[in-house]
Amino acid sequence: MKKSSLLLAVLSLAVLVGCQHIPSSTLYIEKQGSFTVGGRYITHKGTFSAENFISPEGQRAYGDFAYVNYQIPVNAKPYPLIFQHGGAQSKRTWESTVDGREGFNNLFLRKGYSVYLLDQPRSGESNLSTEALDPATPWASNPMYGDKTFYILSRIGHYDQQGNPVPNAQFPVGESYYQAFQQSWSVGSGPLDNDLNADVLVQLTNQTEGAILVTHSMGGTIGWRAAIRSDKVKAIVAYEPGGTPFIFPETEMPTITKARFEHLSATAMGVPMNDFLKLTQIPIVLYYGDYIQLGSENVGEDKWGTEFAMAKQFVDAINRHGGDATLVHLPTMGIHGNSHFLMGEKNNQRLADLMEKWLKEKGLDK
Repeated sequence: MKKSSLLLAVLSLAVLVGCQHIPSSTLYIEKQGSFTVGGRYITHKGTFSAENFISPEGQRAYGDFAYVNYQIPVNAKPYPLIFQHGGAQSKRTWESTVDGREGFNNLFLRKGYSVYLLDQPRSGESNLSTEALDPATPWASNPMYGDKTFYILSRIGHYDQQGNPVPNAQFPVGESYYQAFQQSWSVGSGPLDNDLNADVLVQLTNQTEGAILVTHSMGGTIGWRAAIRSDKVKAIVAYEPGGTPFIFPETEMPTITKARFEHLSATAMGVPMNDFLKLTQIPIVLYYGDYIQLGSENVGEDKWGTEFAMAKQFVDAINRHGGDATLVHLPTMGIHGNSHFLMGEKNNQRLADLMEKWLKEKGLDK
């Protein structure tokens, strides 16, 4: 290519990038990278000696930080999206679907939002901990022989008489996709500490001029706690929050709807009213998928029935105190077949559009 032609091509691209009307088929990223946020260290007693360099004496153990990967598109909207994963998961939740389609990461980049994906402390690529594992730590090691348990509890499907997985309507069909789902789990390297997780999420949020939190499952409680701790949280979008406590005023604790297997029941924790009222200062939306049924013989359907019952009380409590919370049960909108991992299923583009519409309604896109 001649120099003049090459220069013309570069200038044309520069004009295109600077234009507001960028083709939706192409992503233009202004800035991207990764970093860690939060963290601490403990120092072993003694004095380090170069002659005994493998000894722990006088050396530090680092951990309890979050690893963050971010991308900022050209002409980004003012508020970035910070994606908080759920229990035993990682930022992979948002990156891609099991059948290789774009996840919420790219879908929202295309919609003009900056995205921050984090691995919470002691998980994924943040797997250094300053505290040792204890017997109560969930997912402390490879969940051997647990594929059917996770599949059922996540409401992804059931099994036929031969033990073969039969996915629900929106989950991709095939052994390779089943395996990809099972390989998405992440073990913890230290005790689960959702106050630590919230504090680190707050540090990330405070680095922005305001951010929208997008949480999943056990990440729900982390989002609630972060919004109490930081006025930089501008909204929360929660996909099937549960598995960890919902937040209520300590003087207005909710009714616990018990699951058939009682330890799977939804839970709640009380906070001072002044803290709870901070949740009434931002718009909040909760999305739940299909196959949720209290009393079902399917433990996943029953378990999430208790969480959905708790979510109703949570939303009612916020709105009763002047807040703006919305509970969306997708089947009532004619959107059927979604599991607990609805952001990675066949209709994830439609669900992303639904969230985008909500953000616009709340004036968070400008």
